[in-house]
Amino acid sequence: MHKTLIIFLILIILTYLSEAGGHSQQQQKKRSNPSAVKQSQLKGEKTVGQVYRLIIGKRNDLDICIVDGPKVRRRIYHEFLYGGNDERYLFNPPNEIWIDNSISAEEYSYTLAHEINERSLMANYGYTYTAAHDSSLRLERQMRLKDQGAARLHEAHLKKVSPTDCDGIKQIAELADSIRLNGIYISLYEIRDGIAIWVVDGSLIRKDIYPDFGLSGNEYVYHFIPHGEIWIDAQISCEETEFSILRETIQRDLMSKGMNYDLSYQRALSKETKMRYKKTREVLLKPPIRMPKHKMEREKGTGGSGQNNNKEK
Repeated sequence: MHKTLIIFLILIILTYLSEAGGHSQQQQKKRSNPSAVKQSQLKGEKTVGQVYRLIIGKRNDLDICIVDGPKVRRRIYHEFLYGGNDERYLFNPPNEIWIDNSISAEEYSYTLAHEINERSLMANYGYTYTAAHDSSLRLERQMRLKDQGAARLHEAHLKKVSPTDCDGIKQIAELADSIRLNGIYISLYEIRDGIAIWVVDGSLIRKDIYPDFGLSGNEYVYHFIPHGEIWIDAQISCEETEFSILRETIQRDLMSKGMNYDLSYQRALSKETKMRYKKTREVLLKPPIRMPKHKMEREKGTGGSGQNNNKEK
C-alpha cells in the first residue's frame, strides 16, 4: 500500500515537472523566434508563417524575396505559380516581389522581370491583370531571344578549351585534347567584379564534356570554362544560385593565388555555410503572411485612371 502511494506521488511530481518544462521551452521558443511572437499577436486573423526562403535584396525599390512555392500553394493560394507581386495578389505584402523557389536558375531573371513589369503596369497605369500579364510574357520572350543571340555570339568568339579538370583528368576518353563549346551557354546572369556569371546547360556538359560537372564551376576547377567566367547549371533552384556564386567566387580567388582544390573548396564551403545561417536568421524575422478575408487576387491594377489598361507596352 505504501509502495503504491509512493509510486503515485512520484508520477504526479514527474508529470508536474514535465508540464512546467514544456511551458518553459514554449516561452523560450517565442522569445527566440520573432515570427512566432508576431503570429501570436495577430489574434483573430488567419496567418501563415515561415513562407520566406531567401531575401535577395532590392530592385526598383522593391524587396525581392524567394518564397516556399509549395507551401504557398498548399496553405495560401493553390494557383500560385512562378512568382507574384502586391498588385496581383492581396496576400503579397506591399512592395515585395515573390519568386517561387520551385523555378530554376534559368527562369529566375525572366520571372523577376515579368513580375516587376506586371506590377508597374497595374500600379502606375491601372492595367488589368490579363493585359499586364500578356505584356510581361512578351517582355520575357524578347529577353529570351536576346539572351540566345548573345550566348551564340559569345561561343563563336571563344577559343578551343581543354575538356579536363584541375587534376588533368579527361572523363570522356574519346574527346580531343581541345574542343569547341557549342550550345553550352544559355544566358548571362550578371557581371560581378569583372567576372561573367553564365547560366549554362549542365545536362549537355555532363553528356558531352565532363560527366561529373557539379552544378557550378570556375576556370581553375574545370579547364573547359574560359578565363574570367563562373558557370551556374540552369537546372538548380533559384534559391541556390547566390550560394553557388558565393562559393565559386571564393574558391576561384583562392585557387588563383595558388591554393589547391581541396583546401580552397573547404574554405569556400565554410563561408557559404555561414552565409546560409545568416540568410536563415534574416527570413525568420519576417512576419507571417496575413490571409485576406475574401478575395485573394486583384483583376485590375490600383493606379491611373484605367483608360489605358489595355494598351500594349
